[in-house]
Amino acid sequence: MQNKILISVITLLMLFSGHTWASTEQLNGANTSWILTSTALVLLMTLPGLALFYGGLVRKKNVLSILMQCFAIGSISSILWLILGYSIAFGEGNAFIGDFSKVMMHGIGKDVLSGDIPESLFMLFQMTFAVITPALIIGGFAERMKFSAVLLFSGLWLLAVYAPITHWVWGGGWLAQMGVYDFAGGIVVHITAGTAALVAALVVGPRRGFPKTPMLPHNLTMTVTGAGMLWVGWFGFNGGSALAASGDASMAMLVTHISAAAGTLTWAAIEWKKFGKASVLGAVTGMVAGLGTITPASGFVGPGGALIIGVSAGVVCFYATVYIKQKLRIDDSLDVFPVHGVGGILGTFLAGIFSATSLGVFSGFGFADGISTIMGQVSVQLIGIVSSLIYTAIVTYILLKLVGLMTNGLRVDEEQEVNGLDQVEHEESGYNL
Repeated sequence: MQNKILISVITLLMLFSGHTWASTEQLNGANTSWILTSTALVLLMTLPGLALFYGGLVRKKNVLSILMQCFAIGSISSILWLILGYSIAFGEGNAFIGDFSKVMMHGIGKDVLSGDIPESLFMLFQMTFAVITPALIIGGFAERMKFSAVLLFSGLWLLAVYAPITHWVWGGGWLAQMGVYDFAGGIVVHITAGTAALVAALVVGPRRGFPKTPMLPHNLTMTVTGAGMLWVGWFGFNGGSALAASGDASMAMLVTHISAAAGTLTWAAIEWKKFGKASVLGAVTGMVAGLGTITPASGFVGPGGALIIGVSAGVVCFYATVYIKQKLRIDDSLDVFPVHGVGGILGTFLAGIFSATSLGVFSGFGFADGISTIMGQVSVQLIGIVSSLIYTAIVTYILLKLVGLMTNGLRVDEEQEVNGLDQVEHEESGYNL
C-alpha cells in the first residue's frame, strides 16, 4: 500500500513539474498501428508476391529455384540488416555512410522511439525494403546462376550498395542534405535493383539459346496472383513511407493506385495497337511499371500528376523493354532494368516536376511555384539518379567478379542449365503430376 502511494506521489510531482513518461506520452498509437500494418504489407510483396510473380515467369524447370531464392534472400537480408545493415544506413556516421552505433540494435529497446513510433518498428519497416530490393535483382540472372553465388552476392550487395545509398537518401546523407525527393524508394530500391540486374545480366551472360529459343512464362496464373499481391502490398510500401496515419499516407496510396491502373491500361493499349491483342503478361508488367515509377514521387504529387506518371511509365518502360531485349539483345531475364530501373529513373525525374504547386490540377505538395525552382529541383533529382546509378553499377560489377572467384564461377554449367536449377540445386521438382 505504501509503495502504491509513493508511486502516485512521484507521478503527480512529475506531471506538475512538466516531466512525462516518454515511452507512454510520446508514442502515437495510430501511427504505430499503421506502420505495423504497412510492414506486413511490404513483406507480402516479397513473400509471396514477388516470389509468385517471378516464379510464374520462368520455365517450369526453374520455378522452385526462384521461390527458394526469394525466401533465402528474405532470410539472409533480415539477419544482415539486424547485425550491420541498419546501422550503416541509419547510424549518424557522415554524409556518405552510417556508423556502427546501432549494430545488433545496440541501445534500441522496446521503449526507444523514432519520431512517435518505436524505433524497433522503424527498423523492421526498413528491413522489409532491404528484403525486397536484392530479391528484385534475381530477375536479371534468373535460370542460370548458382544458388551459392546468389546468396553470397545478395548479402554483400545489401551491405555495400543498398545500405550506403539508403544512408545517402533517407539516413541524413549528402543527397538528403541536397533535398532530393525519393519518398519510398525510386533511387534507393528501383534504380539500384534495376542497375544491378542489368550489370548482372551482362556479367553472367545470356541463357543458353537466347534470343533464338522461345523462353515463355510457364504459369501466368501464378504471375497474375503475385502481381495482385504486389499491387496491394505497394500500399504499405508507399503509404507506410509517410511514417504516420495521415493525409500524406492516404494521398500516397491514392496516387499509387492511379499510377498502377494507368500503367496497366497504357501497356495493354500499346500491345493492342501493335499486335492486335492485349496480353495478360503485358498488363501486369505495365502495372508494375506504374507502381515502380510513382514510388519516388508518391508523397509529393497529386492524382493528376500520378495519372501522367502512370501513362508515361507504360509507354517508356514498354519501349525500354523492347529495346533492351530485341535491339541490344541483353538477357535481363525478367525485365528488371527496363521496368524497375527505367521506371525508378523516370519517376525520380518527374517527381521534380509534378511536386510543384503551380501546375493546376497536376500540382503536387512540394516546393513553391516558379520555373527556376522546378529546374533547381530537377537538377537535384538528376544528381541523385546519376550518382546512384554509377555507384551501383561499379560496386555491383566488382562484387560479381569477387563472388565468381569465391564460388568458382557464377553460373551453372551447360548441362545443369538444360536440366534446370530445381533438380541441379535443390533436387526437387515444382510439379509432380
